[in-house]
Amino acid sequence: MKVVFLADVKGQGKKGEVKEVPSGYAQNFLFKKKLAKEATAQAISEVKGQAKANEKKEAELLAEAKELKAKLEAEDFIVEIGEKVGQDGRLFGAVNSKKIAEALEKQYKIKLDKHKLVLDNPVRALGIKDVPVKLYKDVTATLKVRVGEA
Repeated sequence: MKVVFLADVKGQGKKGEVKEVPSGYAQNFLFKKKLAKEATAQAISEVKGQAKANEKKEAELLAEAKELKAKLEAEDFIVEIGEKVGQDGRLFGAVNSKKIAEALEKQYKIKLDKHKLVLDNPVRALGIKDVPVKLYKDVTATLKVRVGEA
């Protein structure tokens, strides 16, 4: 019996796939748990329509990410952060991804999730630091952050 999978089923198929499975397995397990439905012409066209919609959405997200990357990597785009500094020129605290995300939103009105900032260790020194920002699957931008005295 041909079925269209509505969800990933381990060892059988992935969501949106059309596969041949034993009819007993399909009726007693897949249909009851709503993991698949019979592969009619309507069901197959529905799956294709959803796939096209998902593709279009992915393309929009990718274009948005590339646009934001261009904005973040502009020459004059630098996030300024003021921190308290000791006499020897070292920071009292550290600048973490949360502080960078907040400063970015305050200065440029760009809201970024702090988890997208790939900061291995917090910034503990004055100066300019390049911070990688994971915007999308294959789109990574480099954000310049200048830490200065407050």
